[in-house]
Amino acid sequence: MPVIGVLHAGSPDGSNMAAFRQGLAEGGHAEGRDVAIELRFAKGKFERLPALATDLVQRRVAVIVTGGTTSRLAAKASDCAP
Repeated sequence: MPVIGVLHAGSPDGSNMAAFRQGLAEGGHAEGRDVAIELRFAKGKFERLPALATDLVQRRVAVIVTGGTTSRLAAKASDCAP
């Protein structure tokens, strides 16, 4: 089952996870049935983003979805080599 990594600088309360899951469902995918989701939230501690991104890469997620520019830059900077 493919795993989607979610990297967000904020907290779960401030994310759009409900909309994300709804979008997956509209595309015919359900968490736990077709895909798994690994969530990583920095909770405003931006210095944690590189380690969280590296953790997702090491878990070999199929894709990393980010919640903003800071998270996107951390994901891009992580070692994405297999």
